[in-house]
Amino acid sequence: MMKDNSEEMFPLVDEEGNITGAATRGECHNGSKLLHPVVHLHVFNSQGELYLQKRPDWKDIQPGKWDTAVGGHVDLGESVEMALKREAREELGITDFTPERLIHYVFESAREKELVFTHRTTYDGTVTPSEELDGGRFWSLEEIRSNLGKEIFTPNFENEFRKLNF
Repeated sequence: MMKDNSEEMFPLVDEEGNITGAATRGECHNGSKLLHPVVHLHVFNSQGELYLQKRPDWKDIQPGKWDTAVGGHVDLGESVEMALKREAREELGITDFTPERLIHYVFESAREKELVFTHRTTYDGTVTPSEELDGGRFWSLEEIRSNLGKEIFTPNFENEFRKLNF
């Protein structure tokens, strides 16, 4: 069974993204609230539908819920752009895309605190979800709006979807 590597090293940042230190994934996700950077990529097709990934049941955070197309941690020594390209390739097999930066904000849950760098792109190529995911598909924005608040999506996705007013 797959699981997250708790020894993986993440940079620690201030609220503007300046690196202030480093910690392991385990330390960042144990309730310490150490602020660490993550990237999100919202993938639209040219019909305006939004691709969502389904989180597998083995994930330590929000198993089995639908989530932002691409989301992942920035590794120690990596820039936001590098992390975005790596995660898009690893999670969806997407290599040729132009990200547009939207916003960055602090997301806090009971277990962790993340500085989220949010981007969007329009992509009509083949999407090949990795084995790390439980698949994925394009949703119309109407379909997403009508399912908000029904425990179908991650709280993080719902929060961001509302914030971005897609």
